Amino acid sequence: MERYFNEAIIGNKNILATFSGKGEMLRLYYPMRDNRQYLNYFHTGVKINDSDIIYLHNDINNLYKQYYDTDTNILNTEITNTYFNLKILQTDFAILKDDVIIRKYLLINESNIDLDINFLVHTELLSDENEFVGAKKVDGGMIQYAHSFSISTFSKKDLLSHQINDTNTNIQSGIIKDKDYIGMSKDSSISFDIGKIKPNEKKTIEICVMINDNTKTICEVENEIERIKKVDIQKEYTNVKAYWRKYVKEHSSLDLGEPQSIYEEKMHDIYKRSILLFPLLVNQNTGGIIAAPEVDEERTNCGRYCYCWPRDAVFITRALDVLKMTKEAQKFYEKFCKTTQSKNGMWEQRFYTDGRLAPCWGYQIDETASVVYGVYNHYEYVKDEKFLKDNLQMCERAIDFLKRYIKDILEDKEGYEHKYHVSYDLWEMNEGIHLYSLASIYSAFSAILNIYKILGRGVSDFEGGNRLKDEKVAKSSLEIEELQGKIKNFINEKMYDEEICSYVRNLTDKRMDISLLGAVVPFKVFTPKEKKVLNTVEKINLTLRTYTGGYQRFENDHYMDGNPWVISNLWIALYYLEKGEKKNAKDALDFVINTSAKHGFLSEQIDNSSLKPNWVIGLGWSHAMFILVLEKLLNSRKK
Repeated sequence: MERYFNEAIIGNKNILATFSGKGEMLRLYYPMRDNRQYLNYFHTGVKINDSDIIYLHNDINNLYKQYYDTDTNILNTEITNTYFNLKILQTDFAILKDDVIIRKYLLINESNIDLDINFLVHTELLSDENEFVGAKKVDGGMIQYAHSFSISTFSKKDLLSHQINDTNTNIQSGIIKDKDYIGMSKDSSISFDIGKIKPNEKKTIEICVMINDNTKTICEVENEIERIKKVDIQKEYTNVKAYWRKYVKEHSSLDLGEPQSIYEEKMHDIYKRSILLFPLLVNQNTGGIIAAPEVDEERTNCGRYCYCWPRDAVFITRALDVLKMTKEAQKFYEKFCKTTQSKNGMWEQRFYTDGRLAPCWGYQIDETASVVYGVYNHYEYVKDEKFLKDNLQMCERAIDFLKRYIKDILEDKEGYEHKYHVSYDLWEMNEGIHLYSLASIYSAFSAILNIYKILGRGVSDFEGGNRLKDEKVAKSSLEIEELQGKIKNFINEKMYDEEICSYVRNLTDKRMDISLLGAVVPFKVFTPKEKKVLNTVEKINLTLRTYTGGYQRFENDHYMDGNPWVISNLWIALYYLEKGEKKNAKDALDFVINTSAKHGFLSEQIDNSSLKPNWVIGLGWSHAMFILVLEKLLNSRKK
């Protein structure tokens, strides 16, 4: 089943769950954000009087309204069945100290007749030869289990009935029944008797979804169920609400002022949703950061998103620093990056957030350069020299790899066999020598030079391992400065096309690409008002800016129909702010704000015809760039 759009996201430090706009829980991740996902489907429904099942997430007579509790990750979905005039307020949230999602349902009879209601839950877990799923009925619910996990769905209410085997054959009737208390089925169902609800009367049922790993026996899981049943859910709800509101308050470091218009309200919504999203993307143990909650497990349109790309994470850590989430940013470098660095000093394309290598299809040199750039950028926010000392060796190994890469490019003798220069670009579509990649290396060299200056002549005396002696540091610094000059000359001589009056994205491809702006912001190879840069930006505006005001990634981009990308607009907004052109920056930002998704989420792309999200809602890179634009915009107003 294709479920590409995660329109809402909730979670805690171990759980990430995503939902459709109609309240269907689509995905459930535990104990990391990227591995593994358990649900094939989690369907809830009601049987009213003599009706068949009325699915809450999909019925022709249902109307929907969805919203979060203000400044929280508590999701509400109002479902009104117009045939029976039954209103259901579904509230979903992850409690703070247990691996449990609460799904609370408030049922309100808005008709003029009594409604006799049964509530049903039908779930199917992902099952295969290595993780064969079975089920066991328990008091108040069902445990679905495999070798390495169990998911328990239960309520404080007594079960009306259950079914483990062949549920799909009769669930449509809303009547389930099974003699077996245990069975070998990946899907099972349970039902609860809500009873008669008189006109204007309300009744409530709370469904708990608890995840356990393989450290607990079945007896221990059953004991956990009984413990959770005794939890005061209203108190947990209050605690979760207070926690997230305090979190937003603590990390609202940018003074946006009070919103004065619908436009400014949307800006505030994106800002606060960014604050609430980032902790759900971060592995709190390792500092790894996923690009986005997964949208395409079967890889029908992409190579999947639920991994940590060092490059994406570096952009996100910049936003974390802006929002005073410095501990999370620091952990990414001090723990995740140290864990994932290869022996030769590079970082591969992408990883699981626990530090294990994820599926890759080549290397991208800017992943390695971005980490070194990011280390120094993080220092710029925290001004902690110990952080630089602790990460110096890691950066030096990366710099040594980058030196080899650049020297390999510059070696142009006849018959020379290149070893390193074939790298994918940041879009992971083209191999070769790319301007953005070279700019990122230039910036990494700037970063290590700045690190050496800050640490001074005591580099050789740092505790914790071998360090370059002062003489070697001085020699290396001169070599790096020389390589920086050669990089800049190489770009100007071989990557600027005099015929089209523009920089080009690589040595063999002259298509305009928004990433050309990376040479100005953030990597500062060039200043924003240099003639060649101005020519390039003019060309970008002529080729990549669409009639809606949205910017594409590059010319003739066919991925997901080649729509505008959110980061493209934010990137050119950053450029214009760097140049001092606030109006042009605001025009680019307006497109992002006006096309934002429900709840303040930013997507990867915007459908240029409908101006609605086209792909990957809740993309960390988009939200990070948004925060960086806001920071720069506010700073420009102070000048």
